[in-house]
Order: sequence, then C-alpha cells, then structure tokens
Amino acid sequence: MGQLPSKARAVIIGGGVIGCSVAYHLTKLGWSDVVLLERKQLTSGTTWHAAGLIAQLRATQNMTRLAKYSQELYGALEGETGVATGFKRVGSITAALTPARREEILRQAAMARAFGVEVEEITPEEVCAKYPHVETEGMAGAVYLPKDGQGDPANIALALAKGARARGAVVAERVKATGVARAGRRITAVDWVGEDGSTGQIEAEHVINCAGMWGREMGRMLGSNVPLQACEHFYIVTEAVPGLRELPVLRIPDEYAYYKEDAGKILLGAFEPVAKPWALDGIPENFEFDQLPEDFDHFEPILEMAVKRLPLLAEAGIHTFFNGPESFTPDDAYHLGQAPEMDNVWVAAGFNSIGIQSAGGAGMALAQWMEDGQRPFDLGDVDIARMQPFQGNKTYLAERSTETLGLLYADHFPYRQKATARGIRRSPLHAHLLEHGAVMGEFAGWERANWFADPGQPREYRYAWGRQNWFDNQAAEHAAIRAGVGLYDMSSFGKIRVEGPEAEAFMNHVCSAQMAVPVGKIVYTQFLNPRGGIEADVTVTRLSETAYLVVTPAATRLADETWLRRHTGDRMVVITDVTAGEAVLALMGPKAREVLQAVSPNDFSNETHPFGMAREIEIGMGLARAHRVSYVGELGWELYVSAEMAGHVFEALMEAGAAFGVKLCGLHAMDSCRIEKGFRHFGHDITCEDHVLEAGLGFAVKTDKPDFIGRDAVLRKKEEGLKLRMLQFRLTDPEPLLYHAEPILREGAIVGYLTSGNYGHHLGGAIGLGYVPCAGESPADLLASTYEIDVAGRRIKAEASLKPMYDPSGARTKS
Repeated sequence: MGQLPSKARAVIIGGGVIGCSVAYHLTKLGWSDVVLLERKQLTSGTTWHAAGLIAQLRATQNMTRLAKYSQELYGALEGETGVATGFKRVGSITAALTPARREEILRQAAMARAFGVEVEEITPEEVCAKYPHVETEGMAGAVYLPKDGQGDPANIALALAKGARARGAVVAERVKATGVARAGRRITAVDWVGEDGSTGQIEAEHVINCAGMWGREMGRMLGSNVPLQACEHFYIVTEAVPGLRELPVLRIPDEYAYYKEDAGKILLGAFEPVAKPWALDGIPENFEFDQLPEDFDHFEPILEMAVKRLPLLAEAGIHTFFNGPESFTPDDAYHLGQAPEMDNVWVAAGFNSIGIQSAGGAGMALAQWMEDGQRPFDLGDVDIARMQPFQGNKTYLAERSTETLGLLYADHFPYRQKATARGIRRSPLHAHLLEHGAVMGEFAGWERANWFADPGQPREYRYAWGRQNWFDNQAAEHAAIRAGVGLYDMSSFGKIRVEGPEAEAFMNHVCSAQMAVPVGKIVYTQFLNPRGGIEADVTVTRLSETAYLVVTPAATRLADETWLRRHTGDRMVVITDVTAGEAVLALMGPKAREVLQAVSPNDFSNETHPFGMAREIEIGMGLARAHRVSYVGELGWELYVSAEMAGHVFEALMEAGAAFGVKLCGLHAMDSCRIEKGFRHFGHDITCEDHVLEAGLGFAVKTDKPDFIGRDAVLRKKEEGLKLRMLQFRLTDPEPLLYHAEPILREGAIVGYLTSGNYGHHLGGAIGLGYVPCAGESPADLLASTYEIDVAGRRIKAEASLKPMYDPSGARTKS
C-alpha cells in the first residue's frame, strides 16, 4: 500500500463494482482527488460471484435509461482500459407459464416500446429456435430483447477502477474505514487502518457509502440510515456441455429460475419465494471471496423444475454449487443519493442482485448529482430519502428480506402488497377501521385501509391483471364520494410544522405560491428546484402569524422535511415532524356539510367556512381543526384531530353520518376519484424533472413574488413555450384497465407513456395521465389528434383532455 493522502474531495468506502463506478465517473467529471478504500480486495464482497446479467428494461424510464447507459459503458471500457469486460449482447428471453404472467410480460413489452427498448413477442416455437435445449411445455408466451447482454462482473469492476486510477484516483486495497470525525451534519474526516497495522485519517469534503452488504453498518458509522440485509443467493454451474453454442439469457420466473450460458457451461440461478437472510449478527471480519455452506435441500425444488425445463442439466453434471450473499432492500430498489440525515454523505448500495447492470448508470447519476448539487433527473425510485427511519431496524430487515428476494421473480401484479414485516405503523383509527371491514395495505410502513369488504366477503387481495376482487367495492366507495358522503383515513400523510419569526419569509422562499396569507388559509403549492422541476407537492396551512403546517404524501415526508432543512440557511425557523400527533379523517361528498352540521355546532356554510380555509371546530364532545380542501374533487373537509380524540370523533361521525348514508372508503377509491379530477400524483405524474408549467400547475405559481427557488426557470419556460403538456385520457372501451407506463400513441406513433392510471368509475372507463410533446402547437392542435393507449399490445382508442374530465370548472368542491 502506498502513502494515502491526508485530504480528498471524495472518499469512497467499498471496492465492489458500484464503488469503482462512482470513482470512475467522479474522475471523469474532473474530480482528481478521489480516494477509494477497500477493506480487503476489490470485488471480494458480492461483485466477484455475481451472475453478470445485463438487461436494459427496468420498471421506469429513468431506471431503463441507466441500465442502457451501463451496457454502452461496458461495451466501451475494454477499449479505454485494456481490461476485457466480457460484455456481449446475447439477448434475453423471458417465458411465461401462466396467463397472468403472459399478461405481465406483454405489458412489460409495451412499456419497453415506450422507453425505446427493442423487444419482440415470440412464440414457444421461436423460443425453441433461439434456445434449442429448452422444453417449451406449458409456455403461454415469451418476449425477446435482442440487445440484452452479459459480462464478467469482476473485470468490469477492475476496468472501472483502472479508468479511475488513470485519471488520478487513489484506489487503496486492504485499508478499512474504521471511524469518522463529525461536525453537525457533516463528516469532516475518515479514519482508516491498513492490514499492515498502519493508520491514518483523510479529511473529506464528501463521503460515499458503497459498502454493499456492509452498507447498513457503514451507514450507522456515517450518521445515516441505510436499510439493507444480506441474503443467501444460490446458483449452480454445470460441467462443460459439448457443442454448446452461445445462447441468450433465459428467464422462467414462474419456476424462479434463470439460465446463462458461460464458456460452454450453463449457470442456473434462483430467486426462491422464501429467502434466507444471512449474517443477522454481523458479517465475519475475515469475509473475503467467501462462499456460504451449501443448502441443497433449499435449492432442490428449483433444480427439479429446472431439469425438466432444461433436460441437458441431468446429463451435464454439476461442477459448482454456489451459495453467496447479496444485499436486499425493503422494497427491492437500490439505495442512491444524498443521505437525508447528513449534508455530505452519499449512498450507492443495496443492489438486489442487479448490481452489475445497474452500477454503470448508478455511478454516473450519483457523480453528476454530486457535481451539480441536484439530481440530474428523477431518481425517486431509488433515492435513499424514500426510506423511513424505522426501516433500518434489524428485526424488520430480517423478516422483510425473506420476501424481497423472491419478489424479483414473483408475479408483479398491480396493487400487490408485501406480506412480511407488517403492522408497524398504525393510525390511531386502525382498530376502528378493522372493525368495519377494512382491508389493509402497507405504504411506507403504514397500515392503510385500501378498501372495505362487505359482510361475509373475504378480507384479502386476490391478485390479477384484470378486475381484482375489490373492484366493485372500490366502485361503491367511489359512488358514495361522488353522490353521497364518504369517510376515509388520511392519518398516514406527513405533517411538518414550520415555526418561527421568519417562517413566512422562509416558506415564501421554498414554495412557489404566495405564503403571505391570512391565518387559516390553505395553499396548494410545490417546492421547485432551480430547473423548475417539482421536488414536492404539498398543501400548506397558515396556523398562526409564525407557524405553518406542511402536509405531504406519506412516502415523501422525510424527503420533504430534508428539503426544508437544507434550505433554511440562517433563517430563524424550527422544523418539526408532527405526523404522529394528529389523525386525519376526510369527509367528502355532496352530503359532507350535512353530516358535519349534525355533529358540530359550528357553521359550515360557504360564507363562514369557504373553500381553502381551516379553522378550529367542536365535533362530538371533542375538538378538531377542519380544513376545507379536497383531493377527490368534491365538497369536503379534512378533519385534523389530536390522536387521543381520534376514536371518539370517528365514532361521532359514523353515528351522525348513518342518517346520510355515510360510507367508509379506502385509499383505492381516493385514487380513482383524484385521477378522474386530473389531480397529479407526486412521484408518478410529477417529479423533480417535470417542469411545473408543463405539468399544468402554473396556476399554483406566483412569479410576482421575488426570490423563490425555481422562479427564473418558470419565467424562462414562459418565454420559451412548453415542450410537453400533461393530458388526461379515457379509454373508450370500458373493459381494459390502466396502471402506469402504458404507451401513448398519437396518430399511430408512440409519443409518450402514462404516468399513472386507475379506473374512472363515474366516467365509465379507465383513466390515465401522461405527457405529450407539444412544441410549437396550440392546445387545439393537441386535442384535434387521434390517441390510442397500448395495453399489453392492444391499441385502445382514448379521448384526451387538457381540462379535468370530471367537473372541469371545480364547482363541486366549492358548492
């Protein structure tokens, strides 16, 4: 080991493929003083035994963009560094054995077309032509992606490391990061010790946690939460098969298996339904290029299916039975980005068995984020800020990880709920809702009533790609909100109190709307970034001259709070998460006023309580704060009740509401109502790379006030004109269902994809939202076109609208 520098702009901890990629990309951006510390030897954790599958298609456009970037990078690395990466485009086949899986892969193929990924639907006979050794019995269909590939994982990492070294990075093996010096929200230095006993400290401007399956413990050392858990991952490699030619990668997810030809042998890997978490008491200190004990009993059911699917396995003989650990996150998406708890700690870890195909793009995206101080594009799927603080709990991770590995190859049904590690975060109304038939889903750890079962109806999800068992329940709840009155629990939504003598000035700086409003006023607004993209979509209520309440989606509470904290500067404000302090009951529908009047002595007329105002009220024998606002497009109030009174208020509303036919509703109905009204859903319809004007939210932006983040970008866009517009679509055929990512066709050509979808029970068809290019076009030009939506390969005619198809004037909310 040579002499390590005493200072560095960036210290990367972990020398697997992602650490090497971050070093490579930072140096490519001109960061020459980069140090990578690897406790043992490069690739010795997980990278060395990875299968090296490199697919292009991911679940979202940007994740696909990153995977495609990885492929292009690996193809060019050998020429740059002289290190053979083994990258070759062999193609991949995914075969379905059930009608449900066939629907899934056809929807994925449609999504691939929207994302610009080459894909073909092929028959079982064509599968056999491309993969002659496979038994096609039971195959319901398949898709082929000709540009998918495979590579040599260790050499890819070593090539990246060599490229980084060539541009000045120091890559130090057998040097362990052992501690840090910290000042507030910053790490100032990293302590290290070498295997030879040498020690030192490196002052650091930035520290990047690329520690792989050690990422959780390293996160703790760096003052941050990185929820991941190592699991055992099994594969076998056959003896050499005479005459075996180069083959595409073959995936049979219904049998939990994938097959890769490698140097005349077959590698069979598995993602079994119930996984085995590993090293719950910590990873052994001497772990290096190690494998775990064989567990043939665990692997045998998969091997039995595989031998029938690929009979040559029975003849070839097993050369290697391999069991190696890989890290998995609670939601099967990797962790990338700036740690919410710290201002100079970054994370790239937890790659859920797709680290090789992800590392090139993830390293590029993180390096660009560090260079610019903002995300280069929407990375919400993988942003570490999505993780809730409790998700770092060891017991939780151990239980959840038994499921997440298997979910990679499970049916990816819409609305599929996690089955493990449930019941952690509960609304104060949880037991009341269960008593009335609630069927719970889980979101950011919260148990939420998604729909209500009828008496005698099983309280469970029965998953399908078509109408699921709760479709009629959602329709009835939807109808109650539209025609009568519905009551649903919104307690899981984040509540952030911003308070202090400079609260108004601060809120005007971070919000695009005007915050100098009377006490009690509710303002719908966005937090914008300097590009005019949407970082948060919130309502803000002025509680007093010096206090505001910011209400956020449940999943983005931490991210939104972090955004606020990072922009306080020296302003005198205090930011507090008060989510758990209040339950929230939404009473919505044309009869909402009558129900409230029956349970409260207060006046709920338009004159006394207009739309967009909040005030304290009596309710039953308790108190609440009534916010007149709606996410479903109807007359209604969100009732904020201190947690200890929530049960009483719920009972009072149900008792008084009985005379008006009040119906308990779930969040599925809330979503179907909001999409009819064209309301945007953060994380899907609006993200950090969607300009607020192109999202159709210009009405919420007040450029006549100075100095708010994103103001210049809004003014520029007004001058330049819009390049995209968000449209609402309704399928004219009432049968097909929309979820998200279905391609939008304009005059027969793909022009975009749906950002969200649900069924419009009032409008009588599936509804979707999505952006359509419009440079130089008027709204009339856009709407004069013919539109179709591609649903699993079927083109369905769709009506398009710029205005909400339901109640376009907004009269119902103000009635």
